[in-house]
Amino acid sequence: MTHSPLTVEEHCAGIEEAVERMARWSTAAGLDTAVPTCPGWDVRDLLAHQGMVHRWATAVVGGEDRRAVDTDGFQAAGAVSPDPVAWLRAGAADLLEALRAAPDDLEVFTFLKEAPPPRLFWARRQHHETTIHALDALAAEAARAPAAGDAWFAAATAIDGIDELLVGFWQRRSSGPRAPEGRPYTALVTADTGHRWRLDVGAESVRTRRLAADDEVPGTDAAVLSGPAVDLYLALWNRGGGVDDPQQLLARWRGGGSVVW
Repeated sequence: MTHSPLTVEEHCAGIEEAVERMARWSTAAGLDTAVPTCPGWDVRDLLAHQGMVHRWATAVVGGEDRRAVDTDGFQAAGAVSPDPVAWLRAGAADLLEALRAAPDDLEVFTFLKEAPPPRLFWARRQHHETTIHALDALAAEAARAPAAGDAWFAAATAIDGIDELLVGFWQRRSSGPRAPEGRPYTALVTADTGHRWRLDVGAESVRTRRLAADDEVPGTDAAVLSGPAVDLYLALWNRGGGVDDPQQLLARWRGGGSVVW
């Protein structure tokens, strides 16, 4: 697997679907309802955050300096909007227009390790950003964490999102799990689709390698986290999911491995 197996248009279609579900579940839940998967947030906060991120991404795709984008202003506008669901839809429509109009050789800022080309990067990043927050809206409406049976997306999307987290986010110096007391260890994340990732976790960084089906892992003491692709996606992004985790890796990873913006 190299970068994202999905195309820009497949990511755009995923954004559209996630926005529709987020809008539907947010409306059903009510704006003042707490979001169980985002402690301290209500639905209005969730919509304001997602709409802000969409507008920030649109500005970057359009060539604006990311540091000059008024994200605080976007967040505030969403928080006071008389119809935050419509505000969410409007921002998503602009994002999709920008992504679809952008050239394949777009040259703009990206921020993850081993990132795909910028146009694909931003379509991918906003696909998973919006999917995860649509799951948050579901959690608010249902008053529980999501389960794999709630997922509307296929295993290919889940595998892509797992890869973005483990390879893109966690290999950055500022994020990812760390070895307790400076004792490095190796972990394997394995999905029912045959996809596997090896994580060499150190005191200050983590290195992630995608493993081919015939790649061997030296030694026999690697900790293993395994499960169906959608369950792994939910679990690794802290949105529920049922996985086999005998060494309690998720409990270790939830602090340093969380994506907070």
